Amino acid sequence: MIPNLLLLEGGDYSAIVYALLLILLGPPILLGIIGLVLFNKNHRKAGKIFFIIAGVYLVIGLGICGVLLGGF
Repeated sequence: MIPNLLLLEGGDYSAIVYALLLILLGPPILLGIIGLVLFNKNHRKAGKIFFIIAGVYLVIGLGICGVLLGGF
């Protein structure tokens, strides 16, 4: 019974963790950089909108991916 269970267990799951972290942190960082560039080039309203979108994406991503990484 136990040798059969060992065959069902996976190996290294670090790639999945890195993929979830990339999904979690990648877009907010990119949107934040775009917002910073727009904010500094006198498109302040568009820059603020990108900052808000980045913040919302980060909060939602922390909630969804954080739960997945936490194992709840």
